Amino acid sequence: MCESKVQSDCACVTSKEINLDEPRYDQEFYMGRAKHFFQTTNPLNLFVSSRKLDEAKCLIHSYKCGEKLPSGTSEEDLWRAKTLYDSAFHPDTGEKMVLIGRMSAQVPMNMLITGGMITFYKTAPAVVFWQWLNQSFNALVNYTNRSGDIVQTDKQILTSYAFATSGAVGTALGLNALVKKMPPLVGRLVPFAAVAAANCINIPMMRAQELKHGTPVFDANGNKLGYSTVAAQYGIGQVILSRIAMAMPGMVLTPVVMDYLEKRGTLSRYRWLALPISLGVLGICLTFATPLACALFKQKASLPFFRLEDELKDKVAKEQDISKIDRVFFNKGL
Repeated sequence: MCESKVQSDCACVTSKEINLDEPRYDQEFYMGRAKHFFQTTNPLNLFVSSRKLDEAKCLIHSYKCGEKLPSGTSEEDLWRAKTLYDSAFHPDTGEKMVLIGRMSAQVPMNMLITGGMITFYKTAPAVVFWQWLNQSFNALVNYTNRSGDIVQTDKQILTSYAFATSGAVGTALGLNALVKKMPPLVGRLVPFAAVAAANCINIPMMRAQELKHGTPVFDANGNKLGYSTVAAQYGIGQVILSRIAMAMPGMVLTPVVMDYLEKRGTLSRYRWLALPISLGVLGICLTFATPLACALFKQKASLPFFRLEDELKDKVAKEQDISKIDRVFFNKGL
């Protein structure tokens, strides 16, 4: 019964008491966005069962349709369900996202992968493996958290993945060759430089269909106006900056700490400490950097109407009075 209710196309109106179409905290301010992402990127969300997630989705949809809350369900329970829903379901399609593609998987997955990149960075095979693994993971995350509802074929996904990963691995190998005669600290920073450059390749490639066909844009009342490539470019640019900011603290601070311990001789005496220390520093950095970087820009981004492409503006003008449309809104992705 619950499942059919969730999948129905009934015209639901959000209750005036609690607006579940928006996050709990004011997204106009950075602190409000940070609080929201500290909750939705919490790694503990990964341990919530599929049954609990479906129950949360059912509760959210039922409340939006004007039904009374189940007996014993408090406002806090409703917001908790909203947090779980936001952490696991795509905001545009409503589909449950792949587990390791969710933003709540960023901290544990990046701890392991980035720890490997920073620890094993000296040989070409190690660089190839860890950069390939990192960009494969990033490709999955980028696709999972894409904006809009455009469907990509398997061929398009595989082509984008091939270009994204090969470009990233090539960048890492090239940088590694350039810094061979430089101080060890510079070599330790190559993974960050490679990741930053790779984000500029990986994210646009995995979201290439948005750049080609556009992302859905809406007016202030939530009415769909069409698809805009300008909005897609704007949103993807913000996501690239957020991802670089997310990686920077851990991938810069960790090499500095490891270089210091190496110069002191600590790592020479206790080689087994290298990976645990890297993971520990990365874990602390990522726990805070992930939500804080996600909060740099609003997920529900907006653009002035006049910035849209002429074709879309002309289309909208034929259907309604554009003098009443000041800005358009869209999900930029994460």
